[in-house]
Amino acid sequence: MTDALPRWATERPKVQPHDPLLAIRARDEAVRLAEILAPWLVDGVEHVGSTAVPGLAAKPIIDLMVSVSDLDRLADEAGGLLATDGWCYVPPELDQRDWRRFFVKPDAEGARRVAHLHAIPAGHPRWAQQIAFRDALRADDQLARAYEDVKRRAAARHHDDREAYTAAKTQFVIEVLASVSPALSRLRYN
Repeated sequence: MTDALPRWATERPKVQPHDPLLAIRARDEAVRLAEILAPWLVDGVEHVGSTAVPGLAAKPIIDLMVSVSDLDRLADEAGGLLATDGWCYVPPELDQRDWRRFFVKPDAEGARRVAHLHAIPAGHPRWAQQIAFRDALRADDQLARAYEDVKRRAAARHHDDREAYTAAKTQFVIEVLASVSPALSRLRYN
């Protein structure tokens, strides 16, 4: 047994021009996940994150979100099915976000991430936050461009630290959520 991290775990954040093929891949992946996870799903599968916003530059990683009734049950009972489909489970102690269960789908070489799966408990505020943020960017091209600028600056500044890259975008997300729904912005977002 080795403690070495997989190559995708240390992949640097790199924002690239919008790729419309990612939306097609996301749709196909969502259909497959809906079939695999049907017994555990509550609110279905949502394509979230920057690749869900037409025209927005993004890291070339599809973010999918599922709503489930029990996170640990999903990880225990569906983990093997997801692994067979290429998903790698990131345990909560490594993910450091106790409100979700997280899976990464790497490319065939294991060098880079192609998709993330965020399993969220049904009714958790993060579900509404992710959808509200995505929809706000889809509805306002100027807002999407501003977010793209934040992402590019964060990637340049934190090119060697994915967590710092993500943290650098948080204030922008909170401000957008406040403009959409003050109640959503007051909820914890991290």
